[in-house]
Amino acid sequence: MDIIKQLGDELGIKSNQVEAAVKLIDEGNTIPFIARYRKEATGSLNDEVLRNLYERLLYLRNLEEKKASVLSSIEEQGKLTEELKKQILAATTLVVVEDLYRPYRPKRRTRATIAKEKGLEPLANIILLQMTNRPVETEAESFLDAEKEVNTVEDAIAGAMDILAENISDEADYRIHIRKITFEEGVVASSAKDENLESVYEMYYNFEEKLTKLAGHRVLALNRGENEKFLTVKIKAPEERILLYLKKKIILRENPYTSEILNNAIEDSYKRLIAPAIEREIRNELTEKAEDGAIKVFGKNLEQLLMQPPIVGQVVLGWDPAFRTGCKLAVVDGTGKVLDTVVIYPTAPQNKVEEAKKIVKAFIKKYGITLISVGNGTASRESEMIIVDMLKEINSNVKYIIVNEAGASVYSASKLATEEFPNFDVGQRSAVSIARRLQDPLAELVKIDPKSIGVGQYQHDMNQKKLSEALTGIVEDCVNKVGVDLNTASASLLEYISGITKTIAKNIVAYREDNGRFTSRAQLRQVAKLGPKAFEQCAGFMRIQDGENPLDATSVHPESYKAAERLLKKLSYNTEDIKAGKLSGLGKQIKDKQALANELGIGEITLADIIKELEKPGRDPRDEMPKPILRTDVLEMKDLKEGMLLKGTVRNVIDFGAFVDIGVHQDGLVHISQLTNKKFVKHPLEVVSVGDVVEVKVMSVDAAKKRIQLTMII
Repeated sequence: MDIIKQLGDELGIKSNQVEAAVKLIDEGNTIPFIARYRKEATGSLNDEVLRNLYERLLYLRNLEEKKASVLSSIEEQGKLTEELKKQILAATTLVVVEDLYRPYRPKRRTRATIAKEKGLEPLANIILLQMTNRPVETEAESFLDAEKEVNTVEDAIAGAMDILAENISDEADYRIHIRKITFEEGVVASSAKDENLESVYEMYYNFEEKLTKLAGHRVLALNRGENEKFLTVKIKAPEERILLYLKKKIILRENPYTSEILNNAIEDSYKRLIAPAIEREIRNELTEKAEDGAIKVFGKNLEQLLMQPPIVGQVVLGWDPAFRTGCKLAVVDGTGKVLDTVVIYPTAPQNKVEEAKKIVKAFIKKYGITLISVGNGTASRESEMIIVDMLKEINSNVKYIIVNEAGASVYSASKLATEEFPNFDVGQRSAVSIARRLQDPLAELVKIDPKSIGVGQYQHDMNQKKLSEALTGIVEDCVNKVGVDLNTASASLLEYISGITKTIAKNIVAYREDNGRFTSRAQLRQVAKLGPKAFEQCAGFMRIQDGENPLDATSVHPESYKAAERLLKKLSYNTEDIKAGKLSGLGKQIKDKQALANELGIGEITLADIIKELEKPGRDPRDEMPKPILRTDVLEMKDLKEGMLLKGTVRNVIDFGAFVDIGVHQDGLVHISQLTNKKFVKHPLEVVSVGDVVEVKVMSVDAAKKRIQLTMII
């Protein structure tokens, strides 16, 4: 198989782009580095395409290895024909290779191998040839052997049928055809193990759907219901058609002595061996596809969440609400430094509302707090009421926002949080996290395992290794898109930078502590274990404000510094003009970019990137994202009326719609059918993303079930 051609066809990109990307990957370059600094070679392939390419490259190489080992194994057995070799080499999936290898795979002891040991294979061949002109019972008599426990004619025929059933089951062409028609015409059916049991799976208590139409989220829901012992799930295949197909293939002539036995062997082969295996394979394939889809949605949601714009320069009060143990508060300054912490008890059972208000008002006055960040967990509603009341009592421009605190408790109990705040308890750390995730969502959320951030669906039911790899890739891409400040970034943020391992990240922080702040990117070379390759991969993503070289504050890679300096000189500027912000119209001064790129010895794409960066040095891609909604008043579920128009923030996007926070502590659902009437929507992500600020209309409110139906068709 020509892997390069295959990847090009699958991804819809040119062979030379694939070839360049594969070469760069094999040389040990990271995806963020290739996407950002090797556009010339790959024709500007973005990180998403590169990750898909990398995933498929691993699969196809694995497929080629599997083919080689299968061919070698069959050859060793002396059974490799040219036709079989051709079929194996032409296979495009691991499943087909496994099908072709099945008859030659060393077998554990089965009913058929036991029958062969008893010498019954010749009898099976007599039946299969359908040439005998006497009853099979008569043929079977010569195979009776007390020593081998073939005591009766029935024993001999049963053994021969076991051999026939296994041989039929091992035939690759039959399996491929049966799998195809099972998938195309089959139905998945689920029923309740106990119809009287209440559960979230009630819609699946009597459920049927064609396999070809089964949505990914249904596959995962059925799997979970089955694992939790609420459901029985089966695939119903077009059995009659399949048996007819097998009989046509195997019973080539009507023989009164062999036809019935062959019919029985075919039925046994299908029902006992083929059908259960194909059901397993199809369900595994459906699960894999559903997981891939769910991971993709999770990844997209995570990316949007991580790329939310930071609220900079404000003193924030982080408020971790609770009942019995009190609300933990932490004051964090504009740089994320913790100024103060306290516990207040305004909620039940203590209800010390006035005392709590007094403490918070004093904090606001003392530290100049302008924003309160409230976690959306237990006692959040009660805390919000108290905050709104208090804000009405003070003459100060303070706003509040409810933040998704998913993962805050995971972080606050982690080893990392203990190292960061050894003298704080879990509640104090959580309050700090709630404040900081507003100031810089990316820097704070990277400290939490992406699976715990709560913007996915069925994340605990899927392949955890695959999920972790995919989400880590998303976090990497986000961190590298934004870049980090080399002098303030934590080790947990640095380790996501291209080329930086956990150890090197810790070494960078240690170097900073021992030698003071970095004044140039070149100093990175002095960090322990950070060699030339790691420097090449990471340098462009590290920023140094007010360093020796103004280019260190931009995303221009050190390998392009000379070209950037020559460019500035040619246009009568110098690097100091970068700091002064004098280069905003730089691109307009260049008449022939191609000629200039040739003169500078760089590619045109690289030149365009350098110009863009010099015009707006250190620009933050998050600035283009919608800003969060800051509130000063509270809305309750009982205040909602049908037809009411509200602004809300998309909190989660799933296969069948989007959950929107409209400020009532219960996210409303916009069903996929209510997202837009301007076009057909295959997936909600085509219309909305996590963090989007959207206008919605209330369709219905069910206070008892805590359900709010919203529409974006206004």
